[in-house]
Amino acid sequence: MARLSLLIDVTRCTGCYNCVLACRDEHYGNDYPGYSAAQPLNDQFWMQVKEIERGSYPRPKLDYVAVPCQHCADAPCIDAATGEAVYRRDDGVVIIDPVKAKGQPQIAQACPYRVVFWNADLEIPQKCGMCAHRLDAGEKQPRCSESCPTGAMVFGDLDDPQSEIARRVAALETEVLHPEYGCSPLVRYHGIPRRFVAGEVVLDDVADVCARGVKVVLEGEGVRDETTSDVFGQFEFEGLVHRGSYTISVEHPGYVARQLDVRTDTDVYVGEVRLTR
Repeated sequence: MARLSLLIDVTRCTGCYNCVLACRDEHYGNDYPGYSAAQPLNDQFWMQVKEIERGSYPRPKLDYVAVPCQHCADAPCIDAATGEAVYRRDDGVVIIDPVKAKGQPQIAQACPYRVVFWNADLEIPQKCGMCAHRLDAGEKQPRCSESCPTGAMVFGDLDDPQSEIARRVAALETEVLHPEYGCSPLVRYHGIPRRFVAGEVVLDDVADVCARGVKVVLEGEGVRDETTSDVFGQFEFEGLVHRGSYTISVEHPGYVARQLDVRTDTDVYVGEVRLTR
């Protein structure tokens, strides 16, 4: 049995919003009987891109996380609906029947991801249906993944080991968005932003030369990671847990090693780490 889904690689997303625009183009003003009613002009984005600001000067970052319907295996919207107004297809896609769902605002209210919207004019809940009308007509993928120029969004069958999505899920560390919701979503993510620690190494006796190739080790929370400073003398560790405790060790031949203790209550820029002879 197929499990159609999306893999969203946050590390590849440039925030171009092509997926958002393609979804709007497909659904705004267009009825697809049996699948969805027309998306209204205002207040509904069945594909959203969340802008995640991290860090601060001089090391700010901006990440983009695309959020469609997660097509959950344990979907609260299905549980909240009456009269089979919301159902899961054999391929895993969750559909809101635009006729049966009329007058059921609790369907929209049940979604913890806030990706089901209430259309007050039509009195129906609406959301992404993975472009099921296109798939059933023979198209290979929904508009969002079709429009992605960087390969940040891949569509396919998770149960087909030969599919691109299955191969990439096997090769990458993937996870679901907000596992604490307990919804078992089919949509997978790689590179969801976490805390980072960054800094710059300076060799005290070498003026106007960046400290390239200095060994920097991070340990804590069951993790040991090692890097070297880049051509600008800078280093960075990504993917750290929130409110974690870590120790950073900076070592270079001929210099006194330094250690710093950091906590990732926020993203951390430790500034200049000066090494002396």
